[in-house]
Amino acid sequence: MSAARFAAPALLAFALGAMPALASEPTFSDAQRKEIESIVRGYLLSHPEVLEEVSAELNKRQALAEAEKHKAAIAENADTIFNSPRGVTIGNRAGDVTMVEFFDYNCGYCKRAMIDMMALLKDDPKLKVVLKEFPVLGPTSMEAAQVAIAVRMQDATGQKYLDFHQKLLNGRGQADKARAMAAAKDAGLDMARLEKDMASPEVRATIEENFKLAEAMGMNGTPSYVIGNQVVIGAVGHSTLREKINIARCGKPSC
Repeated sequence: MSAARFAAPALLAFALGAMPALASEPTFSDAQRKEIESIVRGYLLSHPEVLEEVSAELNKRQALAEAEKHKAAIAENADTIFNSPRGVTIGNRAGDVTMVEFFDYNCGYCKRAMIDMMALLKDDPKLKVVLKEFPVLGPTSMEAAQVAIAVRMQDATGQKYLDFHQKLLNGRGQADKARAMAAAKDAGLDMARLEKDMASPEVRATIEENFKLAEAMGMNGTPSYVIGNQVVIGAVGHSTLREKINIARCGKPSC
């Protein structure tokens, strides 16, 4: 309903101001413009459903424009998005579809998204998943991300990272350095090396790379995904992610 109210001034402005001029002088006199305004207003009051149609068409065009922007941003940054050594790869490393997730350890929706991710990996042996730390929820999120990056630096397989990832996301309370270090210890990481790696320039470089990618693709929250040439914002759920993976795989929501 609110969308329809917003569309009314735009439609009226179009009717009054967007008509092509046939000469250098104004096409309509002031009296004629007032008459047109009255006619348009009367029509809209008599047919308010037009506003819903206009709003729906506007939303459709905006979504298409946004999708094109996402495709361009993904194409420009594809190698870093999908193949950067600073991401953590799990699932099938030679998979035919890659799902990249940007997440924050203090994001409640990311906990739900992790369940979706694990279910997708279980059901889809051809799926490759890349995890990227995107600590947007404050200093404690940044601390947890720094530990996570150090975990990645000593775990080439991604298996200990995934164990750490699940322990930290499933834990109660705010994720910070202390909780992240405890999760790393439980996952069997070398804690002395972890402390050393946390001071490495690689940690800062990873976070900067991930923020730069997110900005390029218009991501401002978590979880956010790149699947094929699609950007998906939010915890959209297992079925929607499945559809996006299928679109990337075979061009249809169901393969």
